[in-house]
Amino acid sequence: MTATASTDPASTDAVRLIDRIRKLPIPFIHKKPSGPFDANSGFDIAPRVRMVVWACAVGLTAATLIALARGFTGMAPSHGATRHIAIIIHVATVLPAVPLGAYLLLTRKGTKLHKQLGKLWVGLMLATATSAIFIKSGGSFSFIHIFVPMTYIASYKIVATARRGDMQGHRSEVLSLYLGALTIPGVVSIALPGRLLNVWLFW
Repeated sequence: MTATASTDPASTDAVRLIDRIRKLPIPFIHKKPSGPFDANSGFDIAPRVRMVVWACAVGLTAATLIALARGFTGMAPSHGATRHIAIIIHVATVLPAVPLGAYLLLTRKGTKLHKQLGKLWVGLMLATATSAIFIKSGGSFSFIHIFVPMTYIASYKIVATARRGDMQGHRSEVLSLYLGALTIPGVVSIALPGRLLNVWLFW
């Protein structure tokens, strides 16, 4: 007498849904032809992680651009934050950092272009973190400032792991910096009432 393994219908439906999403013509969801540092060195990213990175990049970039367009065209209320140079630098550096970081994660690794753009992205992230030091709510630091030292540490580790050829460690640090120190503060800035992007996007 043989026993048959039962399958969870919900789990099966979830797998089918993911497979259907992966078949959609969405840029960078499917793995591109490998560069020198892709699958062979452990830098390749799973399709599900690719979808998360892609969704974060599109969502944050679109929300920020819409908010800035509404603010600069007068469709949204004026905000005092626009008078602070630190906030201007912060927005100006984080805006390109979001799509650029996703591009680096989702395209070929190890090429000359990847290395050059990677240095630019780390520089943008350091500028974003440094400007955040001078942005204080009520004259004091907030919980969001915890990502400043995290950015400094992760940026150092990104460079260090790349130089010693530890591509798995390099991938982990880039993903943690992108999905952690970049995405989480971005979502908070949009969702928290009274913040510049929140006011310009929803008010």
